[in-house]
Amino acid sequence: MQSQRERPEGTGTLRRVLACFDGSGLGERSLPHAVAVAGALGAPVTLLRVLECPTEDQPPADPLQWEIRRQEAHEYMDRLASQCDQATAHVDSAVIEGKAAEEICRWSGDHDVDLTVVTTHGTGGRSPWPLASTARKLLDRAPGSFLIVPSTAQPSEHATQYRRVLVPLDGSAQAETAVPIAARIAAAHESELIVAHVVPVPELTQIGPLEAEDIELRDRLRARNERVARAYLDRLRAQLSHGLTKLRVILLHGDDVASRLAGVVAREHVDLVVVAAHGRSGRLHIPCGGVTADLITHSSVPLLVVRSRSARAMRRIVADSELSAARLPQHASS
Repeated sequence: MQSQRERPEGTGTLRRVLACFDGSGLGERSLPHAVAVAGALGAPVTLLRVLECPTEDQPPADPLQWEIRRQEAHEYMDRLASQCDQATAHVDSAVIEGKAAEEICRWSGDHDVDLTVVTTHGTGGRSPWPLASTARKLLDRAPGSFLIVPSTAQPSEHATQYRRVLVPLDGSAQAETAVPIAARIAAAHESELIVAHVVPVPELTQIGPLEAEDIELRDRLRARNERVARAYLDRLRAQLSHGLTKLRVILLHGDDVASRLAGVVAREHVDLVVVAAHGRSGRLHIPCGGVTADLITHSSVPLLVVRSRSARAMRRIVADSELSAARLPQHASS
């Protein structure tokens, strides 16, 4: 009988990649990563620019000036597309109008987008916040997967080559949905795939010093967790070694999982992190789990956040309910 757990999806193929640009130099830093990932996964790429319309409290746009802006936007997107190596991935471009996050979500739904690519910051420049407003809204509302490129990434006019790809796993089937995509990117780039697992530290309710039997129980649990983790990683190594020439597994220990993974990124000079939006907690009603949220906040390298089918379905339900609530008439309180 088939397992009730959700297994990793497919072979890591995507229908379409959507890369979003706002005309800024920071925004352009995602371009080589969008093409590199799309090429590895065999997906076409659309470069999208949204011309922001004036809000209700602003004067209407002058028709002539608006037409000039529209023409400039098309020329800008054509220039970006011409910089891409069409042998790596098929690239086209589009310009639409409206509110950026809303129109990107609508365009994604109409064109079967599986992966949206954004930089952490754009026209507003870098800020103390980990994500600019549009990137934050897209992560919250769009149902598909995301490639988030830090605005601190080095600009490049050449194709990106990933030497090391990291995929963190917590032992859950949800976390494993990132494996097929990570493996395919690693194989396409002939890069090393690093699989990392952080062994959880057992938590014991503690009021005052631990007694001898408590310490013994904690040590037994820790040994058990490590034994199970090593067996789990050995199974994954055997499964993945058939399609990869460079594969390494890393076993870590600690309470702060995100910090331990950040240490791996720095120490191993990782170029790309591929992580599932949700792991063991399975809280699909929120955009992503705690560890993934921490990685988004602190990642110094591009981060590909993979959403499973069930997570995408839940995000659509949440987004539709939020949109419906926003459209309800606001009644004044009595």
